[in-house]
Amino acid sequence: PTPAVHHSDSRRPRVVSARFLPPKRVMFAMPSTTVAGAVRTSRNTARVSRKTNTVSAMASSRVVSPARVFRARASSVVGTKVVASRATAARAANSRAFAVTVTAQDYDFDLVIIGAGVGGHGAALHAVECGMKVAVIEGGVIGGTCVNRGCVPSKALLAASGRVREMKDADHLKMLGIEVGDVRFDRQGVADHATNLASTIRANLTNSMTSLGVEILVGNATLTDNHTVRYGNKKVTAKNIIIATGSTPFVPPGIEIDGKTVFTSDDALKLETVPPWVAIIGSGYIGLEFSDIYTALGSDVTFIEAMPKIMPGFDAEIGKQAERILIGPRNIDYVTNVLATKVTPGIPGVKPVVIELSDFKTREVVDTMEVDACLVATGRAPYTEGLNLSSIGVETQRGFVPVNEKMQVTDSNGNVVEGVWCIGDANGKMMLAHAASAQGIAAVECMSGRDQVLNHQSVPAACFTHPEISFVGMTEEQARAKAEEEGFEVVVKKTSFKANSKALAEKEADGMAKLIYRPDTEEILGMWIIGLHAADLIHEASNAINQGTKVSALKFAVHAHPTLAEVVDEVFKQVETHA
Repeated sequence: PTPAVHHSDSRRPRVVSARFLPPKRVMFAMPSTTVAGAVRTSRNTARVSRKTNTVSAMASSRVVSPARVFRARASSVVGTKVVASRATAARAANSRAFAVTVTAQDYDFDLVIIGAGVGGHGAALHAVECGMKVAVIEGGVIGGTCVNRGCVPSKALLAASGRVREMKDADHLKMLGIEVGDVRFDRQGVADHATNLASTIRANLTNSMTSLGVEILVGNATLTDNHTVRYGNKKVTAKNIIIATGSTPFVPPGIEIDGKTVFTSDDALKLETVPPWVAIIGSGYIGLEFSDIYTALGSDVTFIEAMPKIMPGFDAEIGKQAERILIGPRNIDYVTNVLATKVTPGIPGVKPVVIELSDFKTREVVDTMEVDACLVATGRAPYTEGLNLSSIGVETQRGFVPVNEKMQVTDSNGNVVEGVWCIGDANGKMMLAHAASAQGIAAVECMSGRDQVLNHQSVPAACFTHPEISFVGMTEEQARAKAEEEGFEVVVKKTSFKANSKALAEKEADGMAKLIYRPDTEEILGMWIIGLHAADLIHEASNAINQGTKVSALKFAVHAHPTLAEVVDEVFKQVETHA
């Protein structure tokens, strides 16, 4: 269907519609000038014979206590590993030779992680906990997208703009017996809050790694083989490598980004301006959150959505609730079934941004829109270029690195590339920061010999609008389609925030929660919540899916009163139990 324009009370028309080799024993020959009680040698003078794979150490001026372990430096002993016990070193002082172990594979680290975002950080900390020697290579800044250009600074903007919205809502405050005067905000102060928060979290992540001994190496990483990574003009080897390079904003063809009037979320988070009228291309989580920010600060917003309905990835019933609560009462319009096939930047205050709209099916131009600014929120693309994946026989799929359920990278023939793993946005399984961290932890468990497979159906997600939206698992539509295909029944239970004492006390009782499950196995298929602090309420269902808890067991759980948690309690108590 083509878009239809309907006039409303809004200020603008509303548009609807290497296998390791075994260790070898060799003789470590000491020079005859060695004196009793000391071993004269140097870490930097150890040499390897390529023919015999043995190590020799030349005499030097450095004196090492015989009670200390003698270890050849990894960087100077390529392909070997020298290990000697304290007792062996002591005996060496009184003899001309002693035995050491040389391993044909000598790595600088047990694990090297390419990318220091939330996923790489989670993997690094867990690897240290598992006793590994870990390094992280970062070509940008610690924290990756989430901390610097994503979920962290956006929450700061949402927190500040949310306060502005709340204090400007005179009717809501009057119900609480509160009166306020003129409410103003400092745009730069709001922007600084986001910048400062990102800096704080970035420092926290950095300190949490370095304090545990994780080495942070700076440079753009390139794979040489499945155990070697180059960064800058240096290289490092590792038994295992995790690719955690994240993603960048996806910009469709025909859209010209200038960073001022046409921009992605990267630039929007700087909040350099609050445009009077903003077009947002895409009505997913990113678009919805920015519509919340902009309208709270006084902007009008128009969504441009290619799908037949707005918020296409949401459960249909929750989407209708979101439209009623988050879009209807605000200065937001939208158009569906159209593509922004051409976007030309403007000049702030001088020339508008021009957006060419084309029918989604026919690709024919159907309209032109002129706005003050345009935010491109059309999703994200994996950041995997430059890794030299061909060196390990890997072909990306639309830029994503192929992996199996253990996060092991697979080559073009579908075979596992030994020692190489990929987590987070770069593999495309679930592009969420906490999913990346969970994948990293699971990968470390697997490389430690404890198979741990992440159940992605148990990973929750949230949209931090006012009020929030959260979910885990399937939509009702997905669950019913699966039920029809596999031949089982689906039951849906719902409840409202309007009966919740805490929500009523806050005078914020809009919203609902819905539970989707199988009555035969009592398996939770999904849960969706829209309402006050919905993001904090989803984890009971998420953890139940992860642990395989039967839904009937949750109806006997106890929740404090009066709390918002009683909303999900009400849903669980509706579950029917059978003898």
